Amino acid sequence: MTHKDNGVTALDLPMVDPLPERTQKFFDICQDKLGLVPNVLKSYAFDIDKLNAFSAFYNDLMLGDSGLTKLEREMIAVAVSSINRCFYCLTAHGAAVRELSGDPKLGEHLVMNWRTAPVTAPQRAMLEFAAKMTTESHAIGEEDRQALRDHGFTDRDIWDIANVAGFYNMSNRVASATDMRPNDEYHASFR
Repeated sequence: MTHKDNGVTALDLPMVDPLPERTQKFFDICQDKLGLVPNVLKSYAFDIDKLNAFSAFYNDLMLGDSGLTKLEREMIAVAVSSINRCFYCLTAHGAAVRELSGDPKLGEHLVMNWRTAPVTAPQRAMLEFAAKMTTESHAIGEEDRQALRDHGFTDRDIWDIANVAGFYNMSNRVASATDMRPNDEYHASFR
């Protein structure tokens, strides 16, 4: 099937037209700050309530208060997306890692094989926990949480790691199921 809605997904779910004033303002801010409106937002814009719910949760998880840095949250997004082989999220969040770290090699390394990327011991423990959540969440036990504590993570940090990993597992599945395409701008950014 060919992509609909300017190549955003394989589904025929056009954006609300015209967008509500508040949504148009949000998209304008994205355009001004990022130089683009992320296709994931466009894909949800067929239903403004779904777009608002997705955006609010994303903003809270990825930009809100946390003991995890924004870079660490993006690293989780990339590790989870790597396991799930999500083209959209690997492209978009790989670019975010390149931007936040200032290191194009780190972004690519995490995308290709996060297990061998040059990260700190606590970050590796964090990514291992996110990976286990992705592949065998039923097997997580107290020893996994304690391993994070042993690396200095608080229980609140563990909550955030689990929620970021869970969010990207959901997002990866939706992006893959709908053949969501990343914005072209992500491919060349921060290299």
